[in-house]
Amino acid sequence: MIVKNVERPDNKTITFQVEVSPEEFEESLSGAYLKNRKNIAVAGFRKGKAPRMVIEGMYGANVFYDDAIEDIGPKAFEYAVTTEELKTVGRPEITNADVSDDKALELSFNVAAYPEITLGQYKGIEAEKLEINITDADVDKYLEEMRKRNGRQTSVEREAVSGDIVVLDYDGYLDGERFDGGKNENQRLELGSNTFVPGFEDQMVGMKAGDERDINITFPEDYHENLAGKAVVFKVKVHEVIETELPELDDEFAKDVSEFDTLDEYKKVIMEELVSQRTKAVDEDFGVNVMTKATENMTCDLPDAMIEERMYSIMNEYDRSLMNQGMRLEEYMRLSGMDPVSFQNIIRPQAEAQVKTDLLLAAIAEAENIQISDEELEESIKSIADAYSVSVEQIKASVPVDSMIDDMRKKKANDIIMETAVAVAVTEETEASAE
Repeated sequence: MIVKNVERPDNKTITFQVEVSPEEFEESLSGAYLKNRKNIAVAGFRKGKAPRMVIEGMYGANVFYDDAIEDIGPKAFEYAVTTEELKTVGRPEITNADVSDDKALELSFNVAAYPEITLGQYKGIEAEKLEINITDADVDKYLEEMRKRNGRQTSVEREAVSGDIVVLDYDGYLDGERFDGGKNENQRLELGSNTFVPGFEDQMVGMKAGDERDINITFPEDYHENLAGKAVVFKVKVHEVIETELPELDDEFAKDVSEFDTLDEYKKVIMEELVSQRTKAVDEDFGVNVMTKATENMTCDLPDAMIEERMYSIMNEYDRSLMNQGMRLEEYMRLSGMDPVSFQNIIRPQAEAQVKTDLLLAAIAEAENIQISDEELEESIKSIADAYSVSVEQIKASVPVDSMIDDMRKKKANDIIMETAVAVAVTEETEASAE
């Protein structure tokens, strides 16, 4: 193979041609013939037994070209990337394929270029970090939730009040027509939980089993695009009103719901757990704030190919997660009143942020000349194997080593950012006033 005419028409694109010798192209043509001959019927021959020359005589010399190019194309691209040390992203496009009289092949490629990155400040970044302040009120709120979970529920004939659970059917109408996701049956709803659209639960107070009512609400402006700011009517029927009798908050309650003998012991552990949870959340928020500033300090044109690939990955992650709940992404979008384009618009900022972070960490790893030793690599492989309860050999066979090294270098780059970051302490009151 010969690579020629490598050009960068702009800082986002690389174009080039690869000449494939007749011998190399013939190898792919032969493979294409062997792959397809079983599907080609030729009079006078058993199916799959017709010689290649006969098939080409009937259907044309180029009958196997497409499959042959599909085979040789990726090999030609990888050869060019390796020999010319090209930094590309995304899938290449074959813009032209010419076959000469001597059966040499010339392929023209167009591919997105890996972006040029200019790092800004990434060490010593200052970012706000919320002070941890868990109070007895937080513990009391947690205990109240535990009381609700362990309460005794009884069906009642009276009118529903805040705190009751109602079992209802609802059917939503927009401009007199049903809208997707606006209908459900035997839905359990705790009044006052603010689970439904604002105004819905308030209008259900006072209803009792057997009652029907039209509930008029207006969706918030930040709701899903097709319903944002729209006035709708829900036709509601209540099947049951359920009252929850809460247990007494005492030592017996602590024994029933925990491994502790006294309420005081239980409260102490709850406090420790809430502090741990809040600390983890605050640390994560601080990390996001620091990384956001570091990426903002970086100069880089994000390639569309990288964003689209990441969006595709995010959509697959959503789909896998929803499958665990017995739903697919397509159904979720339909119930949420979204089409694929509107869903992609929602996840695009997330994809852009992830791509920016990846590019930033890769650039820092390069700038800091971060290396991964053989010992570090082996230790990482062993950790992954232990986490998934598989052998080291299985991990080595299934995960590309280069990919693992890239991830490890990025982790070290991330450590450099976070270890030098400066936390500016703020209280919840300060944060609220700033908003």
